[in-house]
Amino acid sequence: QVHLEESGGDSVQAGGSLRLSCVPSASVIMIDCMGWFRQAPGKGREGVAGIDTDGTISYTDSVKGRFTISQDNAKNTLYLQMNSLKPEDTAMYYCAASPFVLRPLDPSNFRYWGHGTQVTVSS
Repeated sequence: QVHLEESGGDSVQAGGSLRLSCVPSASVIMIDCMGWFRQAPGKGREGVAGIDTDGTISYTDSVKGRFTISQDNAKNTLYLQMNSLKPEDTAMYYCAASPFVLRPLDPSNFRYWGHGTQVTVSS
């Protein structure tokens, strides 16, 4: 079992930046892919960014060029750097991990989830 803990969510104005962090509670040696997802009120959970163990990275179109996913293996931490934030980025952001993933932006592919961290962007 892997528990994930996110941090870094906050309220910012449009155009601002935030960096989210995700720390797993146990070794992720058997994890194939980690990712960030978000869910806005009244909407379904959507994939934002994913990174495989081979370094392959995926982004949803709406965040390309603004968000960057990265891993610090020494700190065992996953990051999501979010720049040029927009009001439509407002959501609860979740970190997820799974031992086997076919589609890195599909929430149904992921087994382990954090409790989320809130990002609010005001105009």
